[in-house]
Amino acid sequence: MAEQRLEKAHCDWYADEEILDSTIGGLLREQAERNGDADALVEGKMDGTTGRRWTYAELLADAERMAKGLAARFQPGERIAVWGPNIPEWVLVEYACALAGLTLVTVNPAYQKRELDYVLRQSGSVALFLIKEVRGNPMAEIGRAVADDIPALREVVDMHDEAAMFTDPSGTLPEVDTNDAAQIQYTSGTTGFPKGVVLSHRNITNNARLFTKTGNLEDRQSTIGLTPLFHTMGCSMGVLGSLQTAAKYVPLPFFEPNAALDIIEAEKVTWTLAVPTMGVAMIATQKANPRDLSSLKLIGMGGAMVAPELARAAEAVLGSKALVAYGQTESSPVITSARPSDAVEDITTSIGRPALGCEVGIFDPATNEIVDCGVVGEIRSRSYATMLGYHENPEATAEAIDADGWLHTGDLGTMDDRGFVRITGRVKEMIIRGGENLFPAEIENVLAEHDGVAECAVFGVPDEVLGEAVAACVRMEDGHNFDPEELRAYCRSQIAPQKCPAYWEEVQEWPLTGSGKIQKFKLRDRWIAKNVNEKAEGVLGG
Repeated sequence: MAEQRLEKAHCDWYADEEILDSTIGGLLREQAERNGDADALVEGKMDGTTGRRWTYAELLADAERMAKGLAARFQPGERIAVWGPNIPEWVLVEYACALAGLTLVTVNPAYQKRELDYVLRQSGSVALFLIKEVRGNPMAEIGRAVADDIPALREVVDMHDEAAMFTDPSGTLPEVDTNDAAQIQYTSGTTGFPKGVVLSHRNITNNARLFTKTGNLEDRQSTIGLTPLFHTMGCSMGVLGSLQTAAKYVPLPFFEPNAALDIIEAEKVTWTLAVPTMGVAMIATQKANPRDLSSLKLIGMGGAMVAPELARAAEAVLGSKALVAYGQTESSPVITSARPSDAVEDITTSIGRPALGCEVGIFDPATNEIVDCGVVGEIRSRSYATMLGYHENPEATAEAIDADGWLHTGDLGTMDDRGFVRITGRVKEMIIRGGENLFPAEIENVLAEHDGVAECAVFGVPDEVLGEAVAACVRMEDGHNFDPEELRAYCRSQIAPQKCPAYWEEVQEWPLTGSGKIQKFKLRDRWIAKNVNEKAEGVLGG
């Protein structure tokens, strides 16, 4: 493989990987038979301790008991929504729905009434599993108010009510096909309102299996669930990745770096998944209060472009290899991934090569032709992992997946002749300054190398002369002052003048999606709102 070279930015070297006709329930039964005594699920607590525990045999027994109760009340293919943080009951509902042939609808626990109403109606959910309250959000109250207005919603179940969770197990569990819909996951909404991505058992079980294969993850290891369960990184990669390797999965209700590091130390966690903001927080916390993290070998990091400095710091401070991955919910989610054997330079300057079983190409959005190696275009993928479609939205599905089966990611990037992909930004986020295309990720990577910069986001803002100008929001490291002139001079020393931000703003907190991605469109909207009809120059909100 190392001797091969691409002539165009299209790589299908890994696309012939074997894809299995697996189901979630079938895999759980297999692991319970092979590794019944192994720890499967452990309750993580926000104080950094752990609670209840299940072996694989116990997890299957509880999941089947719950599934039979569901099968007595619901028909295969009906949608069941789950609304809560990362708790063991969430995982039990995920497995029970899979065994009962029901489609799990994942809902962000931060949602309010309007958002919950939209997801339940759009998905056609017939039941809602929730908990009473999360961080001041009165979920039971909101859920019942919404349910009163949706005749199709037949049940609202408190996941902490054992009697309601485990009803009379008189139902008969159906035969579940690998191509049946397993989940509907709603996109994070970095650019607009979410769409329901329908994923099959075949999609997500194979994607999780091949990710663990890429990472060389061994059986019976241990992982902590830091990313939200309502997102693919949580309930697909985290839960099902653990299932594939008979690993111990410890969900933490919400990400908190001290609790996360305490559990990693106590439970001898060997791998985890995180978005970059989580990685930044854990690195800072470990520096301030070191733990024994010698068990931690790998962090699968994705959800946004991972800066080289962050990948290097993960290894230096956390002692863990950063396995950078890129994907989308629409692809179950992994599209590209680094390999543990990759050179450090490739791991820290790319998003890896196509994932196992996946074909990736870089296309000119205007002509739909594959571009040359090194030329920026839209990243597209074609594989077993591509979603079944957007729920009840054929127009959006046809726009996302073309007639040749290519998934249009909307992300811009390049591919070198070895198959390594580098991301340069979103098609919709590309900055056109005076007719020149500028890519936010390139500028962000430069800023991230500055010692004083903890996190940054670059985006385009309206300019009467140039069409668009470059703006940057920056969060500084503790002990470093925000100095736009110094940051501007630093950028000028690293990149061409036209790429250097014209406008600077210091921030302490980011507008984030539920899965931890920075919502640049909100930063841009806020900038426009602040500066409408103003001809501002230099520092804003400094």
